[in-house]
Amino acid sequence: MSTNTELTNRISEILARGATAVLVTIVESTVAKLPVGTKMTVSNDGERFGTFGNAALDESVIRESGTFLNSRDTTRVLDTLALTAKEEPLSDVRILFEKVAPEPRLVIAGAGHVGASLARLAAIAGFRVTLMDDRAEFVDRSLFSSPREESIELVKADDWHEAMSNVVGNGRGVSVAIVTRGHKQDEECLHALVNAKAEYVGMIGSKRRTNIVLQKLRDEGADENNLKRVRAPIGLDIGAVSPEEVALSILAEIIAERYGATGLPLSDWRRR
Repeated sequence: MSTNTELTNRISEILARGATAVLVTIVESTVAKLPVGTKMTVSNDGERFGTFGNAALDESVIRESGTFLNSRDTTRVLDTLALTAKEEPLSDVRILFEKVAPEPRLVIAGAGHVGASLARLAAIAGFRVTLMDDRAEFVDRSLFSSPREESIELVKADDWHEAMSNVVGNGRGVSVAIVTRGHKQDEECLHALVNAKAEYVGMIGSKRRTNIVLQKLRDEGADENNLKRVRAPIGLDIGAVSPEEVALSILAEIIAERYGATGLPLSDWRRR
């Protein structure tokens, strides 16, 4: 059985390389060989650490972990009867699956009023934020000096396409909000994102402005399926007017997308 220290070190290693994993814990058991608190981890790149001492259960947990990682759930509770129904029957033991992932990342292109407000709000909400702009005075550290704002990464984008590509990488675990000041900057950012698999891509602007940008990329041969993933205009309809309200509507949509939520009022369930 793995010690808590070994398990903590393994989880730290998984997060350090930007991977995600499932922490699997026995939470209810009357079986001596499967005591409460026994844990194992399964990472998305196939690495397993720990064992429950039962080959059939271990294999079932690994298989279920893959399904769980591909879902939007953050926790899930199953019992061994459900996990191994088609294999070796086991006594009913309840197992908790918890998703372990690096803090969510948000890349913001454009550090004007909306971008700056979004960066501050997202930092408070626990996102690791990168804010970029081609105007050095808009990404001056003195503008983001509170304790939480100090965690915001500021990037001077001499070239929008290159800066976006460098920051986003393959897009895994990254949300992107494009809130620049014009068509040209929007296009350069979207060009860099067309083939990246970012979890969320949104672009600010009117329907006319965003359609112009998307059509230009379409005419240049961009993949239509990738373009359909772009949320434009960006954000949820909350009647936002001020930069802070617009930032809130954007962050709300990003969070809803992250968890697979609808963005509808929670009170709707009662009315239905």
